[in-house]
Parts: sequence; C-alpha cells; structure tokens
Amino acid sequence: MSSPRTLPHPVDQSRPLSRILLFGVQHVLVMAATPVSAIFLMSATLHLGPRLTVNLLSAAFVLSGVGSLIQSLGPWKFGPRLPFVMLPGGAPLILFLAIADEHGVRTATGAVIISAVFTFLVLPVFSRLLKYFPTLVIGTMIVIVGVNLVKVGALLVTGRPGQPGFADPANLALGLATIGFTVALYWLFSGVLRQLAVMLGLIAGSVLAFALGRIDFGGVTEGGILSAPQLMPFGTPEFHLVAALPLMLYALASMAEATGQTVINAETVGKEIDARTAVPRTVRGDALVSVLAGFLGLPLMVTSGENIGIVRVTGVRSRFVTAAAGVVLIAIGFLAPVIRAISVIPSAVVGGTAMVVFAVITVLGVQMLGKAQLDRHSHAFICAVAIALGLLPILVPGVYAGLPSGARILLESGVAVGAFTAALLNVLFHHVRPRLSRGAAGPALAPADAGAPAPLPHV
Repeated sequence: MSSPRTLPHPVDQSRPLSRILLFGVQHVLVMAATPVSAIFLMSATLHLGPRLTVNLLSAAFVLSGVGSLIQSLGPWKFGPRLPFVMLPGGAPLILFLAIADEHGVRTATGAVIISAVFTFLVLPVFSRLLKYFPTLVIGTMIVIVGVNLVKVGALLVTGRPGQPGFADPANLALGLATIGFTVALYWLFSGVLRQLAVMLGLIAGSVLAFALGRIDFGGVTEGGILSAPQLMPFGTPEFHLVAALPLMLYALASMAEATGQTVINAETVGKEIDARTAVPRTVRGDALVSVLAGFLGLPLMVTSGENIGIVRVTGVRSRFVTAAAGVVLIAIGFLAPVIRAISVIPSAVVGGTAMVVFAVITVLGVQMLGKAQLDRHSHAFICAVAIALGLLPILVPGVYAGLPSGARILLESGVAVGAFTAALLNVLFHHVRPRLSRGAAGPALAPADAGAPAPLPHV
C-alpha cells in the first residue's frame, strides 16, 4: 500500500497556465508604473532623446522580468524561491542621477557595476550579522517601508508639493475612484474575481480616466513594433571608486531592506525559511541583475515589496505567478507598442491602486510587531525610537539637507535609518546590557526586562 502523497507548499504549487498568466499580469499592472516613471525621470534629468528613452524603458522591463524569474525560481544560489518581483530602485535612481550630474553618466553606470560587485564581496560578513535582526527589528522596518511606499503611491495621485498641478481635484477624484472600485469589487466578488480585484480596480480606473478624456492612445501605434535593450547605451562605463561611494553605502542599506522583504514575504505566504540562507539568496539575485543593469545603462535593481501586498490581498501564494509576471515583463520589454500603452495610464490611477497595496504591507509590519512582545518595555521603546527616526526623513523631506553629502546619503533613507536604529538598540538592550548586568551583579540579578534576544526569524 503506497503512502499518501505529500502536497507541496502553496508557494511551490503550480496552477493552470491561464490562471498563472492572469495573476502574473495583475502583478505587472500594479508595478509597471515604477519602471516607467523611473526611466521618464532619467530621461528628463539627463535630457535624453526619445529613442534612448525607449531603449532604457525596454531594458528596465527586461531586467525587471529577469530579476523576477531569478528571485521566484531560485536557480543555484540566487533567489529565495519566493513570489518576488524586481524593479529599478527609487533611492538608487536618485543617487545614480546625482553621480551622473557630477561625474558623467558613464561614471554613474560604472558606479552601479562597482556597487553590485561590492555587494557580492561584503555579503558573507553581512550574513553573520543577521542574528541581530530579530522579529522586533524586521517588523519595525516593514512598518517604515509600508508608510514610505504609501507616500510614494499618494504622490502619484497628488503630484509633488510646489510643482504645477499639485493636488489637482481631477487627479484626486481618479485616485479615490480607483480605490473605491477596488473596494467595491473586493466586496462584491468571491473566488478568482475577488483575487483579481486589484487588477480590475486598476482597469476600472483607467476606463473612467479614458471616459473623462484623461488618456490619449494616439501615440501608441507610432514607431516600430519591436524594441530591444542596447548594450552600454551611454558608452563604455568608467570606474571611479570615490564617485561610486554613495551607491556602495546604499548597497549596505539595501541588504538590510532585503532582509525585511524576504522575511515578510515568507511570513505572508506562510512558508518557513531560514533567513541565514534565504536572505543571501535574495541579495545575490539583486546584485547579479544590478551588474547587468550597469551594462544596460540603468541604476541598481532591487527586489520589490510592492507585490507582497498583492499576494496578501489575493491570497495567491504561488511563486510561479511572479515567475509568469517575469515572463510578461520580458515580453513587454521587447514590444514597443505595449510599453507605450502602459505609459499612458494616468499616474493617479496607478497611485490609487498602489496606496491600497502598499498599506497592506504596513499592516503586515504591524502584525509582525504583534509577535515581538511589545508588552515588554524595552521592546516598545526600541520600536518607538526606530519608527520616530525612520519616519523623520519620510515625513519631513529635506530635513538633513544641511549635512555633508556622505551623512545625508545615509540619513535620508528612512528605511535604513529605522533598520539600523532598531538593530543597534536591540544589541544594546538585549546583548550588551544583560552582559554588563551579569558582570556587575551576577547572573541571578540580571534585570528581567533585558531578556534574551529574539531568535533569527524562522517564518
């Protein structure tokens, strides 16, 4: 008599191809605005021509797809085999443009390659520090990540303060209507249609925008059908270690962020992982794709937390869905009309969808903190200080503008500040203080609130 067959974890379960593709497209629609807006910002800042802009946009979609495949499928020692997508990073893009402005764009592309290689070199050291990132630290960081992402989504709806069109009532109406459509569809439907509520809400918002004359498809059919990334579009990269320092410093912060992203993703899909092995696999995937990005003229690529909210809302946990999203992204990268069609979706519609998805990430962080024994005074204090310092540059942009550039690079990343603050305070309260207390009064008199540090997350 044969033993009963053990079903694989839902993360590792495949689904019918049609359904996998449908859910993969939903991931793409929610995150497609990020590479589009990143490349448009590059184009405007560096005064690039239309042909080069389309080339970079093609490269951004192709590499986002390649990165999503690596992180979802996990070949060799790359990728944690979790449902992840990859995007051009926001903060790395700003640093890339700053280096390009000061040293030239070829030096900026060289800095991307140097920083990616630097990540490979320091990863073994970072892996040994993961024990100092327990649930308390990770949960605090995820809350800060979620708040920061909600702000990013909101700015897509409102525009930036001080710029023309800020808080345009029509854009506000579109963003709020998209949120309303998403909520209504999630309430009305069940099963697969409920799981697709995010995508259907985005489509409904786009239809409303078209009816109001806010979308122009006139330019979609202009130009060729196929596009392909060009190797070294700005010329041969130039390597200057000092110029690359800002991106190298960010690479350290991004490893801390990758820790949080990996743990919260596993928490969301309910899969037990060993962060000591899963996190380095995530970081290696980021670094590998970032090396390719440097040769294709793009900033550092990072594994995104945007899709984690979609996984939670839809309940679809299969990593093959995000692998399908990767295939779709690669296909889009080679289809110029599709790229142009995606780019005409109003940012207010994308922002409305993004706010819902990103807010879910904040809730996930709160849920993690619920497991971090916040009834203990030291835990609550660590969380409070880390959130305060982490949210400061997010809620008050430019607060560190008067500081030297090196300090500003580190402090203006609220996620990095919050993560390092929580990790440092955790070490001081739960590693250093108990040892000092035992040394002064003996083990029996160690303060009860000091407590042992929480173990490395196995989620």
